Amino acid sequence: MNDRTTENMTIKPKKNHRSSEPVWWALFSAGGVCFAVFIPTAILFFGFLQPLGLIDFSYSQAHNWFFGFWGLMFSGAFIILPGFHAAHRIRHGLHDLKVQRHGLIKVICYGLAGLISLLTLGIWFTGIIS
Repeated sequence: MNDRTTENMTIKPKKNHRSSEPVWWALFSAGGVCFAVFIPTAILFFGFLQPLGLIDFSYSQAHNWFFGFWGLMFSGAFIILPGFHAAHRIRHGLHDLKVQRHGLIKVICYGLAGLISLLTLGIWFTGIIS
């Protein structure tokens, strides 16, 4: 470029635009780990070992355990994080299908995952109170 074109150009400082993508990718990753590790373990435990009588787990034990600290961790690992994982997959799947409403899809997908999370925590807190 010559001096004349650089004199007429105004250089505007670039605004820092922070993306929310790292948060969604972190929840996606954590949900994927839960899908891969914890859910098969729960299927083994509740689907095979308990019905076969290899593990004795009564209703009162389950109630006390689920509505304690470990129950909160169970809810997070088995419902909340996989919900965000699924929402992220649906969002990017719709993006791959060339659906153009990116902002709306983001709000709907992550909003539903957040709503399911709040519902799960509401059920958990209701069980503690009763």
